[in-house]
Amino acid sequence: MACPEALRVQAYFDGELDASSSVEIERHVEACCECAAQLRSLEAVRGAMRQPTLYHRASPSLESRVTDALNREAGSLWSVGSLILRGKQFWSGAASGAVATALAAALAFIVFFPSASNPLVNDVMSAHLRSLMESHLIDVVSSDQHTVKPWFAGHADVSPPTADFPNEDYRLVGGRVDYVDGHRAAVLVYRHGAHTINVFSWPQSGESLPNIVTRNGYHAVFWQSGDLVFCAVSDTALDELLGLVRLIKEIGTPDSRE
Repeated sequence: MACPEALRVQAYFDGELDASSSVEIERHVEACCECAAQLRSLEAVRGAMRQPTLYHRASPSLESRVTDALNREAGSLWSVGSLILRGKQFWSGAASGAVATALAAALAFIVFFPSASNPLVNDVMSAHLRSLMESHLIDVVSSDQHTVKPWFAGHADVSPPTADFPNEDYRLVGGRVDYVDGHRAAVLVYRHGAHTINVFSWPQSGESLPNIVTRNGYHAVFWQSGDLVFCAVSDTALDELLGLVRLIKEIGTPDSRE
């Protein structure tokens, strides 16, 4: 039989346990050969997945073709939706009013759900996932804003305000540079419980911004302050992510440019 702690070992590996439970699992693994082997296997798979040869950034032409295809698909859904909504014979053939209501709800979801092809959203979501999978989460390790902010000045297109919020359990652990919307974006990295929050910032260029986007369990919150665009991304609960956004907004954005 499998060890009853096997599932908690998986949760420990994924960073989903609190500090107390993590200590318990670490002690358990020291005495359980089966769980120790499971943990080594998980680490080996993660290491293999982080090999740079497995990842290739799509060329601009490929990104453009995929975006165009998605836009054409979205346009065809509008056409299908209009046809079905006008087709009285379709609705009269439904088995019952309940069936018609369910079909209408499904159609509304297909037709009106926001397109997932926003290049800006794609950039921040991809950058967030890359940081978690390729050991490129942090370039400068520090919770001191007087260390992180000057580092950005020499490496990114902007030098955003930096702040640590330990009392609210949003701990600044460092920063890095990533590429968003054609800019060298500054990224502040926070820990909130077992979750990582990336806060991207880059120069404002007049484009319209989404507000809140959720994809595959990850939330992205966009806002603009001064001459900077910000986006906070994490798999933490949305209200907790918005809590960090509120704290960052309160400190303002002085001296954001190099």
